[in-house]
Amino acid sequence: MTATATEPRAHLFDRRYALATAGSTSLVFLAAFEALAVTTVMPTITAELDGRALYSLAFVATTATGVVGLVVSGAWSDRRGPRLALLTAIGVFALGLAVAGTAPTMPVFVAGRLLQGLGAGGITVALYVLVAAVYPAALHPRIFGLFAAAWVVPSMVGPFVAGLVADVWSWHWVFLGVLVLVGAATLITLPVLRGALPTGDPAAALDGRRIAAAVVVATGAVTAGLASDLADARGWLLAAVAIAAVVITVRRLVPPDTFRARPGLPATVLLSAAAGATFFSTEVYLPLLLHDRYGLPSWLSGFTLTVGAISWAAGSHVQGRLGERWTDAAVMRLGALFLAAGAAAELATALLTPHWLFVGVGWLLAGGGMGLIYPRVSTLVLAASAPGTQGFNTAAKSIADVVGGSLALAVTGLLFQSLAGIGAWWSFAGTLTLSTLLGVAAVLVARRV
Repeated sequence: MTATATEPRAHLFDRRYALATAGSTSLVFLAAFEALAVTTVMPTITAELDGRALYSLAFVATTATGVVGLVVSGAWSDRRGPRLALLTAIGVFALGLAVAGTAPTMPVFVAGRLLQGLGAGGITVALYVLVAAVYPAALHPRIFGLFAAAWVVPSMVGPFVAGLVADVWSWHWVFLGVLVLVGAATLITLPVLRGALPTGDPAAALDGRRIAAAVVVATGAVTAGLASDLADARGWLLAAVAIAAVVITVRRLVPPDTFRARPGLPATVLLSAAAGATFFSTEVYLPLLLHDRYGLPSWLSGFTLTVGAISWAAGSHVQGRLGERWTDAAVMRLGALFLAAGAAAELATALLTPHWLFVGVGWLLAGGGMGLIYPRVSTLVLAASAPGTQGFNTAAKSIADVVGGSLALAVTGLLFQSLAGIGAWWSFAGTLTLSTLLGVAAVLVARRV
């Protein structure tokens, strides 16, 4: 089932690739449904478990431990192939769903989210290595575009279904129900994993220092997230120390000169971090904004997630159709502009309180920008990866993404809690101002790609 370099007429659903396409896309669908559902019902969860102070930590926990999953899965995939790495990651992710779905308190719920992040990070890298092993390079932009398009169906029904389940029955069933998706996705993927996949390079080093660095990064990000519970000078000091430790340590996990945005692979990896920080630190507060400011129920406040996900998939489809007519750099620069404009629109909503539909307009722009950026980032990373380095480089791309997102979530969470004493208007205004500035940073980095 290993890909060859000369398959000009190959398609994603050819007999050779059909199972791989269906299985890997199903796993992306699973991650999409879970992410959208959690964001939609989080206001309900924190209200029932009296955990509003840990609102941002529930998201930071997942993205932070994802770094450990990314590094371990990347090294395991380079050394032994993607088979066992993917199956183990799926099992950890499923365990996290079970813990979160049965959580009686907010700390237990956060523990479940920690496991979900660990598993999701491992799934991400193992799937990327699977793509490199199964598909020819000509199909990489299309399969990554299909991964983004896999958000369409859950984005259409996920927020509505999650909000309805939480309002009519209980939010617990949102997590327990996703376990069914875990089983279905695993069954679809098993025939692919039993095929003739590369077994990796046994000589590839399992660098304990990189794994230790990943643990430090995850611990620092979670610590920064915990600082939001303090919401005072101690919290800011704790967050500053934790973030400094993360930034220093993460240098071991990404290509050299990433923080200098050196053109090529380093700037591409840094763009992934800036884009993820902008998008996810904004998205998690939109249902809360609609719930608190406009009084919308859970099933309706999640509509922005639907808009953003559909727009993301549409942007991904457009970049796939463009092919080589637009350079990768041009597509990603346009995407960064759309993303920054979307974040700015949400800031305008927080400041001026227009009709609540304006939130959807802003997120339409942001989602389209992400759809343009992410498939091209993935394509460039694989193109720059020699055999035996695919696990490291794809892990680095994903690590940059989750570290950027988790640190941004930690800081925005602390800012949100610190300004809550002044008033809700200030909390949303301050948080979305920071997200918009991150969008501007993404535009600047995109100019270096």
